[in-house]
Amino acid sequence: MLCALIMAGGKGTRFWPLSTEEKPKQFLNLVGEDTMIQMSVKRLEKLIPIERIFIVTGMQYTDLVKEQLPNLSQRNIIIEPVGKNTAPCIALSAFYINKIYDDATIVVLPSDHIIKHEANFLEVLNCADDFVDKNIEAIVTIGMKPDRPETGYGYINYGYKQCEINRCEIRQVKNFVEKPDLDTAKEYLKDGNYLWNGGMFIWKAANILRLTRKHLLNTFEVLSEIAATCDEDYNRVLEEKYNNVESISVDFGIMEKAKDIYVIQGDFGWDDVGSWEAVERYREKDNNNNVCVGNVRKFDCSNNMIISNGKTIVISGLEDIFVVESDDMIFVGKKEDMENIRSFKSKI
Repeated sequence: MLCALIMAGGKGTRFWPLSTEEKPKQFLNLVGEDTMIQMSVKRLEKLIPIERIFIVTGMQYTDLVKEQLPNLSQRNIIIEPVGKNTAPCIALSAFYINKIYDDATIVVLPSDHIIKHEANFLEVLNCADDFVDKNIEAIVTIGMKPDRPETGYGYINYGYKQCEINRCEIRQVKNFVEKPDLDTAKEYLKDGNYLWNGGMFIWKAANILRLTRKHLLNTFEVLSEIAATCDEDYNRVLEEKYNNVESISVDFGIMEKAKDIYVIQGDFGWDDVGSWEAVERYREKDNNNNVCVGNVRKFDCSNNMIISNGKTIVISGLEDIFVVESDDMIFVGKKEDMENIRSFKSKI
């Protein structure tokens, strides 16, 4: 029984001032008409019915989830009372989903990625699901072949070919590597046995819990107590107990210690929308290389990025500038500096 878990609790600080703690980037339409979380769910619905798609998010974002995903049941929104990184978040969700669907396989996904070739992506998920069904203690992750020495992503170093399912090669993972410096990233690209880590995992819910118990015993015991609570008391106990779990990523807490980890190379046009530069890559440009979102009028301008959040923004005779309007401010600067604008947040 394949289920999906979309992690949607991030703060999206790299997209300030448009992305805020009240409405972070997964709830914004940064690269299209739909928001990032809407795009994620629509993509998955072609393989997994909506009743088996779950969103894990913070309490403060539940209304946004309901507003943007009106067809999603309240039951399918998993609340994390406080952010404790990805390992407890995923284990909490595994306990929750496993109570609803026995023998669930869970694909864990971020809420803010671009995937151009959806059919290829869904085929990879199908192959991973098939492999995990036959190898119940296996973890499958998805990596993307790098086309540049990227320092903003983690990497997966892979080894021998385990098997092939429907043209998907499943290879053994040697190790996960944190974001490298530029020289190291160039070496990874030259080596050819490294993939970008997209933060996607497919595994049995029971296996997630087994590994949590083995490697994060305190977290497992806290979550076990929460999971055993009756429905009437669940939210109260969750609120009281969840802060006692360890704050640790799934990579450090489990993946670096687990065995039986495999990777499928995903050739489906993936990108992590993690920067303003990434947004610029995917937004339509006019003949003068301007990216204009919302109510924008321009005269004799080139190579600008202008984002209106409602008000009309008029620019004339400008080039290489960046303008973004949020609910409470308009930020203007040189486009070459747009990746550094969040550094101004503490000064305003």
